[in-house]
Amino acid sequence: MVQFIRTFFKAIVVSSLAFTASLYADEAVVEIIVKGKVLYSDQVKALKTPTAIIDVPQSLSIVTDEDIRKQGIREFGDIVRYTPGVNTSQGEGHRDSVVFRGVRSTADFYQDGARDDVQYYRSLYNVDQVEVLRGPNALLFGRGGTGGIINRVTKKAQIDEQFGTFDIGADDFGAFDFAADYNTSTGDNTALRLNVHSDSLENHRDMYDGDRVGFNPTVKIQMSEATTLDLSYEYADHERFIDRGIPTANGKPVEALKDVVFGTSDINLTTLEADIFRGTLTTDYSDTSKGIFSVTSSEFEKLYQNLYASGYDLDTNVVTLDGYRDPTERENLIISANLVNEIQIGGATHTLLIGAEMVDTDNKNERFDTYWSTTEKDKESFNVSRPLNIATNSAGVATGVDFTTKLNSRTASEIEVTSIYIQDQIDLSDNLIVLLGGRLDQFDITVDDIKAGTSLSREDDEFSPRAGIIFKPQDNVSLYLSYSESFLPRAGEQYKKLTASSAALDPDVYESSEVGVNWDITPDLSLRASYFDSEQTIATRDESGEGAEIVGLQVDGIELEIKGQVSDQLFVSFGYSDMDGETSTGGEPREIPKNTMSLWTTYQVNDKFGYGLGVTRQGESNISNNKPGLVLPDYTRVDFAAYYDVSMDLTVRLNIENITDEVYFPHSHSTHQASVGEEVNARLSITRRF
Repeated sequence: MVQFIRTFFKAIVVSSLAFTASLYADEAVVEIIVKGKVLYSDQVKALKTPTAIIDVPQSLSIVTDEDIRKQGIREFGDIVRYTPGVNTSQGEGHRDSVVFRGVRSTADFYQDGARDDVQYYRSLYNVDQVEVLRGPNALLFGRGGTGGIINRVTKKAQIDEQFGTFDIGADDFGAFDFAADYNTSTGDNTALRLNVHSDSLENHRDMYDGDRVGFNPTVKIQMSEATTLDLSYEYADHERFIDRGIPTANGKPVEALKDVVFGTSDINLTTLEADIFRGTLTTDYSDTSKGIFSVTSSEFEKLYQNLYASGYDLDTNVVTLDGYRDPTERENLIISANLVNEIQIGGATHTLLIGAEMVDTDNKNERFDTYWSTTEKDKESFNVSRPLNIATNSAGVATGVDFTTKLNSRTASEIEVTSIYIQDQIDLSDNLIVLLGGRLDQFDITVDDIKAGTSLSREDDEFSPRAGIIFKPQDNVSLYLSYSESFLPRAGEQYKKLTASSAALDPDVYESSEVGVNWDITPDLSLRASYFDSEQTIATRDESGEGAEIVGLQVDGIELEIKGQVSDQLFVSFGYSDMDGETSTGGEPREIPKNTMSLWTTYQVNDKFGYGLGVTRQGESNISNNKPGLVLPDYTRVDFAAYYDVSMDLTVRLNIENITDEVYFPHSHSTHQASVGEEVNARLSITRRF
């Protein structure tokens, strides 16, 4: 049945994209331009005016497509670097990986509110805005989101408008990128928008290269005065070199090895092919009632294969290599329905959101360990050289490696999730807003261990509450207090493993309290500040084997963001965070810098010319839990930008990263895998509007 729904839905999307027949309505569609000002979920569910950020009791940041152009942003890591409370993780060189308030995640990513949890590097060519929400987000997004989430809001077709842009860029590493965006009305009540991109990847590291291609047509159909249908198909084809970084010694990365790559061009490789179909039907039943029905069907084929340093001897300059090959196939079907209704009870206005979501996921995964002919094991030692010679081991004996002899695991997982949720935003007065809600998830997973010939299942019923109070002493200032929870099932965020012991344990639960202030200093300049305290509860067993709970990761801290136009000429985006954490054993957690600071500012010299300056500072952080002597050193990076409007339709930009050529290590996946930050480099780009 699920496969039939997927096939039927894809047929609808493809046929609509190929042929957008004209439909008639009493009046034209009116687009609400809210980019960068409100969250996508609030825009879609808005009855009249979307909820302004000042009325959201949660820390969040929004980056628009114009911000992406001006700052020369190419991936999520560039966005995170300028976002308080969030920092990057390495992701083993083949995926987006973000640390939200001390919680590492490779799965808490969304596209137009729909789960996008496959591990890959996401492109930004079709993005209107990127939303970074901090704190547990189960009510609207479901399981996961334990430290925060990132949501990509994609570009949609617009009726009664015709426009287009293309962007071309190249940097001095040899990378080249192209993106085009074209929108046209295909009838009185229909429109087609096409976004495409192609990237040729290069950077400062030996052997690094890659290619990315993306294709995303969308259709908007105004079916009646009250009902709109948005359809989308996206194809992605990615390939890139995997760089796992360099070893550590004496408690920090070995800077002398910053130019050595611990892998080979023919082995360290990741590929991705994806087909993503989306459809959203929106109906305004009245001025006070609205319904939204959406379907997402996606198929992913992902492969990554790599060698990496798992040990290093500084005295002998010998490195130990390990590795694996990991192919994954995943199919997702996500169906959600929401009803928004506004009612008056006494003197209060209640905006009720009632929703349901069904997720069906089939996941197939294999893991092959490396197998060295000399050791007949998965590890071998080599003398360090540039490039690394893996044909002869450190003892001078010829060796070879393959990824087919040693099968570590082969699993097939089926995940079914059914969710219902309700949220009530109660406007008690012009000055006081109360937000109450909760989500009930039934999470059912079966993991077939094909290698072992066993099968394990688990079903969880979890309730995740959310509550917030907003007090507005004046229209442009809000003070808020909020509480939220989320959970992470025992199968993990990638559904690969379920053991007999883990299948008997409840999910990890994350809860967070937050107090903050939002102040719109002017209509174009805002200040957001918050203090949060989060805690993980882990189900375990005591010495007698009975069920028990322990406190896991605890993190608290402050976040500050000031963003907007200070004057007609000066734009400023400033972020600061200071966090402190503790593991379940009382030690210091990994990947939590003591503090981070970012500043991005642009100055418009005249009608045609402007320039920008960016500074990011990341404090010292632990590479591993409970090992305070193994750290990534603090660093400061400075970026520069200049842009010139040749005409109203043509802009030329220059972005220079790391202008001081600072040697830095932004993250490390594990002890001997510290990533080397990019050297000074320049990128020239052109934007043409037509």
